[in-house]
Amino acid sequence: MKFIKVIIFTTIILFALIGLLFTSVFIAMQFGLLNVRGSIEARNDSILTLDTITNSIEILTVAKMPKDDLSIDASCEDERATCQWFTSREWKVVSGGLLKDKEILQRVAEETGISPRLIASVVVPEQLRFFTANREVFKRYFEPLKILGSLSKFSLGVSGIKQDTAEKIEAYAKDPNSAFYPGSSYAALIQYEDSANKDEQLFKRLTDEKDHYFSYLYTAIFIQEILSQWERAGYDISTHPEIVSTIFNIGFSSSKPNATPQVGGTRITVGGIDYTFGELSGLFYQSDQLLEIRP
Repeated sequence: MKFIKVIIFTTIILFALIGLLFTSVFIAMQFGLLNVRGSIEARNDSILTLDTITNSIEILTVAKMPKDDLSIDASCEDERATCQWFTSREWKVVSGGLLKDKEILQRVAEETGISPRLIASVVVPEQLRFFTANREVFKRYFEPLKILGSLSKFSLGVSGIKQDTAEKIEAYAKDPNSAFYPGSSYAALIQYEDSANKDEQLFKRLTDEKDHYFSYLYTAIFIQEILSQWERAGYDISTHPEIVSTIFNIGFSSSKPNATPQVGGTRITVGGIDYTFGELSGLFYQSDQLLEIRP
């Protein structure tokens, strides 16, 4: 009997400790104590704090090292070599995948008014991040097939949209009172049939490996919603993919229109060089890569 009491007492203490642990983690999450800070250029070796929005492209151009100034293996076949993003193995796959989707990008551009290159500029850093973070999967599957990655653990589609973000995109597209409201023509592009299971249908839309139409469509509508918010506040960032992509990466809640936005987002290492999400986006947009996908 005494032995049973000891077991019961020990079990109660164990569950109490587990409950205390989970409660502590929950409280820490609520107060942001466990948040990992995203990388912004102010915390990078190269600071890209902008005096005005119009300076952002010029600063990014200065920050981009010319190819001739780097002692690199241009082929980037050796994973230990240092090479620029557009000479990497990952970029070869990303560029090939985007070319395959050229007609879909053009269709989405015509439907939304967002240029194919601006849409692609959001997809490029997401794909490079996915491939560099999943090296074995990339080498075994995506590189041999020369296709874009369409699904990760929490983010969906070729641009890595989270499901709750997609739901916000849908909600803002229908709400004229929202600061992100893009106009009356967008809601019809993503409406569901009355009998549809919306959660299930949304997941299928964003994870269709054979047709990336909805991935690009939701990305384009997100971009338009951000542009609309900033335009209402008096700022035009339509020609600044580095700002748009930074916001895409960090989310709607961090979109705060101002005259001196910072380029940043997740740090991505390609070819041994560190970039931020927004920086990679801007560098692609300005580059001579994939000129077939023009603004």
